[in-house]
Amino acid sequence: LYPAVSSSPTPGLGPHRARAVAGPAPGSAPRGGGGPRQLELGMQGILITCNMNERKCVGEAYSLLNEYGDLLYGPEKFTDQDNRLSGSEEEEDDVESALKKEVDQIRTSTEQKLRRFQSVESGANNVVFIRTLGVEPEKLVHHILKDLHTTKKKKTRVILRMLPISGTCKAFMEDMKRYSETFFEPWFKAPNKGTFQIVYKARNNSHMSREEVIKELAGIVGSLNPENKVDLNNPQYTIVVEIIKNVCCLSVVKDYVLFRKYNLQEVVKSNKEELVQQNLSSASQGRRGH
Repeated sequence: LYPAVSSSPTPGLGPHRARAVAGPAPGSAPRGGGGPRQLELGMQGILITCNMNERKCVGEAYSLLNEYGDLLYGPEKFTDQDNRLSGSEEEEDDVESALKKEVDQIRTSTEQKLRRFQSVESGANNVVFIRTLGVEPEKLVHHILKDLHTTKKKKTRVILRMLPISGTCKAFMEDMKRYSETFFEPWFKAPNKGTFQIVYKARNNSHMSREEVIKELAGIVGSLNPENKVDLNNPQYTIVVEIIKNVCCLSVVKDYVLFRKYNLQEVVKSNKEELVQQNLSSASQGRRGH
């Protein structure tokens, strides 16, 4: 009766750059005043899965998000601050130069928390979380996937799926129900309506029941407008539920099936490649059946 979809994306390959543009290297010591360094309640952002290499995944994410973020929202301020600092680290024997560097670093640490994209600790292996400010995560990620789907141009190697997260709450059933009642309104409260499915994934969390979460959230969507209907084949909306430890990340996305479950490696494949892959998969299943 209720939707329950999970995926296991496949790896694939592209460039990474612009770490200085978007923030410090993952794993580096946080700067004072640089904002939160781990996934927390109240954050918006983009949850990204990768195949093992989280450091390179962050680099690819910054590159991709800066490219499309500039297109949608215009160039970001402070983009060359880190570059100026790194270029002035060589000969600073005199007091004035050392003082100037310290002032620059204090200013940079303040600007850091105003950055458009900032990597924070996700709390799970092979998962990167990029906190966003002044950005609509669903709009940005949909724009990226639409472009990749149209051009079939491969831009990443280690990034697998890129899921926008526009709401977070505590990963306890009562908190999730209370939060979802308001969060779902823009899409599902009458007169708004649509067909939907729910995709659920929990990491480093054992106290939540997948079936209970899906049943309760689907019930909330139905209560907002009885005309909202479940569709597991090609829904208008996909409710993404990603739980990491005690944080529940939520979003409502479009074109989830068309964009291959928001998998950047799959969405750039040509129709011919997909057909070959499907035939190989069918053939192997046939052999197993005999």
